[in-house]
Amino acid sequence: MAEEVLRTDGVSKIFGAFKAVDGVSIKLDAGSITLLAGPNGSGKTTLANIISGFYRPEVGHVYFYGKDITGLAMNKVYELGLVRTFQIPAPFGKLSVLENLLVAARDNPGDNFVGYLNWRTWSKSEEKNAVTASDILEEIGLGELQDRAAGTLSAGHLKLLEIARAMMAGAKMVILDEPIAGINPKLAHEVFVRIVDISKKFGLTFLIIEHRLDIALGYVGHAYVMNDGRLIYDGPSDDVVKDAEVKRVYLGG
Repeated sequence: MAEEVLRTDGVSKIFGAFKAVDGVSIKLDAGSITLLAGPNGSGKTTLANIISGFYRPEVGHVYFYGKDITGLAMNKVYELGLVRTFQIPAPFGKLSVLENLLVAARDNPGDNFVGYLNWRTWSKSEEKNAVTASDILEEIGLGELQDRAAGTLSAGHLKLLEIARAMMAGAKMVILDEPIAGINPKLAHEVFVRIVDISKKFGLTFLIIEHRLDIALGYVGHAYVMNDGRLIYDGPSDDVVKDAEVKRVYLGG
């Protein structure tokens, strides 16, 4: 039986009189790739914000590897290995692709003044991190671009860089917010192929927020669909487009 990585139990988030998330329960197992879909304003991003610690729910709980992380600060959630990316990537544009990964590395002994003075320790750490970063970039298809300034990358490559930075930070689970938004179908499929490869090779768990069902459904195992803050679908990705309520929300009628 697969290990449970993430679980939300009936979480709700209210803004004034508006219930953005209404009693939502989801579950992700280790190494899974799960889709969270729904029209604009359905509550997907708010749910991601609850899970990642940006919002505290009024009702319900969030568990990560069995630990109750409800309302835990974002940096504490990040330290546990739950990393969130955003729809618009925000790399250090003037730094190289490789340097962007080195910045994401944890526990560099040269990060404080005393550690900096002990240059032998932090230089060895830098060398080790550089090798790790290069390996990750190769795995994700950015190896040939590691010396390029991150600000010169295409939209698709920037999305891959976000995933690479999450891996460098020691992520156990990654929430991807629209990883193929604004990129052409060919590169969109490449992004998902890389996600599948990474999940299989490293056991990384993904929760993917995405609108483009025609592409995303071919790469995920389980899907959740939200509308008006509630879950309207919870099941295999193959059956999403057959569901009457999902078809009504997406196609009308």
